[in-house]
Amino acid sequence: MAIKYNLIQKAQPGIAGGGRKKWYANIAIDGELMIDDLVKQIEKFSALSEADIRGVIIALENVIQDQLANGKIIRLDKLGSFYPSLTSEGVDKEGEFTTANIRGVKVNYRPGKRISNALSVATFKKKS
Repeated sequence: MAIKYNLIQKAQPGIAGGGRKKWYANIAIDGELMIDDLVKQIEKFSALSEADIRGVIIALENVIQDQLANGKIIRLDKLGSFYPSLTSEGVDKEGEFTTANIRGVKVNYRPGKRISNALSVATFKKKS
């Protein structure tokens, strides 16, 4: 199986009028897997029932939400890690900083080695 891509033409950033346009590869998403699909795939490799697998996935989601909201890093061994990060406005003096300076929080994901390696050996095919 290969990762499919399309070609798109983009202008050079920061140049008035766009400068010289070049062609770049852009991934062509080839569908998505929902929880039902994941459960069916996991059932093939497990002795657990569909209900058990679904329960574990939902429980994992709940635990990850709670722990990220408490500022924890969630390490899922070979799957990778989830961790929170902040963006904030800068202030001149430390004492001037308040939580109002925090503009947002997001979740970052860092894949484990096996997942990263799976993509490093991927093949590519232009979508027809």
